[in-house]
Amino acid sequence: MKCLGYIWIRTKVKIIAMNENVALRSALDKNLKSAVTTAFLMLPESFSEEDLFIEIAGLSYSGDFRMVVGEDKTKVLNIVKPNIAHFRELYGSILQENPQVVYKIQQGRLEIDKSPEGQFTQLMTLPKTLQQQINHVIDPPGKNRDVEETLLQVAHDPDCGEVVRRGLSAIVRPSSMKQSTKGIFTAGMKKTVVYSSLKLHKMWKGWLRKTS
Repeated sequence: MKCLGYIWIRTKVKIIAMNENVALRSALDKNLKSAVTTAFLMLPESFSEEDLFIEIAGLSYSGDFRMVVGEDKTKVLNIVKPNIAHFRELYGSILQENPQVVYKIQQGRLEIDKSPEGQFTQLMTLPKTLQQQINHVIDPPGKNRDVEETLLQVAHDPDCGEVVRRGLSAIVRPSSMKQSTKGIFTAGMKKTVVYSSLKLHKMWKGWLRKTS
């Protein structure tokens, strides 16, 4: 599991019993809210619970080299499908308490404020690391542009979600490349080739299932 200021859900979701540790509980809640906000920015105005949970579960794969070459494209869906109830338990109260969200629990549908003002509010609550990466996406390093000014511009951009995704990818990509490279030297070139071939075969099967 990667944690870049967020809690990314990559395995079966489990509620962690930590009520006795107030600081840890507070950090977890903050991370969960950050993951939800990031997903909101990359989703349309109206979407299903499953759409949201897939987006959240896929956050740690954004820009991951292994999801471009070698990983089964249905991996995130396979994480979410059997665990909808667990995701709902984990994120339900956050969704119900968010003033920017209309959460239709019975229908399993949500509506989010996609106005520039609404998106700016969401952007301003993102972790500083992601805000800075978004700033780099809009303005190359060296210009020293004010981050808040950049986020205001992004909030008015029709491609706001794509900008956020690119910022997130810039955080995830170096870590995934490092892990992949480390795996090559640890496992040895021959084993890596065999492993990669198997992963590519698995990815191909995933594509066939998706298009059939």
